[in-house]
Amino acid sequence: MKLSRRAMIKDGLLVVSAGMVMPAIFSRGIASAHAQAIEGSHLAQVSSDRTLIVVQMAGGNDGLNTVIPYTDSTYYKLRPTLAIPQTKVLSLDGRLGLHPSLAPLKQLWDQGHMAIVEGAGYPNPSLSHFQAMDIWQTLDLTGNGSEGWLGKLVAGWVDQQGHPFQAMDIGTQTAQALSSISKPVPTLSNVQSYRIAPDPVETDGGNARLAALMKLYNSYPQASPYAALLETTALSAQDGSRRLHEATSQYKSAVKYPTGPFAAGLQILAEAIVQGLGLRVGYVTLGGFDTHANELATHDGLMKMLADGLAAFYTDLSQHGKADNVVIMTWSEFGRRVEENGSLGTDHGTAAPMFVLGNPISKGIYGEPPSLTSLDTYGNLKYTTDFRSVYATVLDRWLGASSTDVLGGSFGAQNFLPKP
Repeated sequence: MKLSRRAMIKDGLLVVSAGMVMPAIFSRGIASAHAQAIEGSHLAQVSSDRTLIVVQMAGGNDGLNTVIPYTDSTYYKLRPTLAIPQTKVLSLDGRLGLHPSLAPLKQLWDQGHMAIVEGAGYPNPSLSHFQAMDIWQTLDLTGNGSEGWLGKLVAGWVDQQGHPFQAMDIGTQTAQALSSISKPVPTLSNVQSYRIAPDPVETDGGNARLAALMKLYNSYPQASPYAALLETTALSAQDGSRRLHEATSQYKSAVKYPTGPFAAGLQILAEAIVQGLGLRVGYVTLGGFDTHANELATHDGLMKMLADGLAAFYTDLSQHGKADNVVIMTWSEFGRRVEENGSLGTDHGTAAPMFVLGNPISKGIYGEPPSLTSLDTYGNLKYTTDFRSVYATVLDRWLGASSTDVLGGSFGAQNFLPKP
């Protein structure tokens, strides 16, 4: 069992990857008393048939080469080698267009299932990857937050019987957005990794280890405040592993997914939705967006991975009759500087667009376009849309949760989803 250093230093509590049964149990036990004081029923009123999929584009996606202001001469002036030629841009409305590798998403736009939110950011932006990621994930603008906004939401859903698949994170380490002071979120890189890890010398698939754990927990006095909790969590892990593996044996994808971990992660989330495992929040990360040098080829490939993976995921859900129940939201910790650098790349920036996809979405471009001429002192865009208004919209209008309670304030809304 390997613990990430990041998990260990966050408040002394562990929100860890699936298969790490012991740490998850102890973190849940230690935090349970405090959790009971802060978790309220106002977080639990979530529409049971709706799912939010969050896609993190890690590294700082170049928003100007993703959603392109292709009629703005300043864009071409400041990016003489990196600007996407007008003839290759996939036009959306005569002002903006998509990167040519996003053709599958352009199809969703044409079908009315895609919204773009321009200029997403926050006051006094950080140009540090880690601090900016923490801000987007915990909403603490100092970059020192400890609980993720989705983690707070998930903690309000999970009752004392567990229900492990209300949320699922695809990866090797739980995303900060899903970190909770009281509830561990299943985190897996593939279905096979989600199990109670057996000792290498065991031949029973981990049954002996589980029996040993249960013997340990049963040695607690019955009046102990953590005895039942520890037992329930261990059994929940075992039951969750069984349910996920059964779902895998029954699920048949309606499409052929692209190769690579991003698309494979989306397929796991599709499986959980199609097989009715109760998924309400799914999280998957596509990395590699820190394009300081030789950006064009790298960014082209990332745009293709993003679009091809999401298009396969949407088609799979649609063929299974689940597309009406799912909304997808993308984010990246910051955009890139407007002017290209001397290494044929772009440096850390600020505001950037967000995508929101799905059948329930009202097609359109939301927020306000940031100016390419009125920049901050570093040559970066000034944000025009508070990213928390996007979070508030999916919470209030899609998941049926109170954005004020989850986000800790009121941040307005965008109209890419109808009012309830």
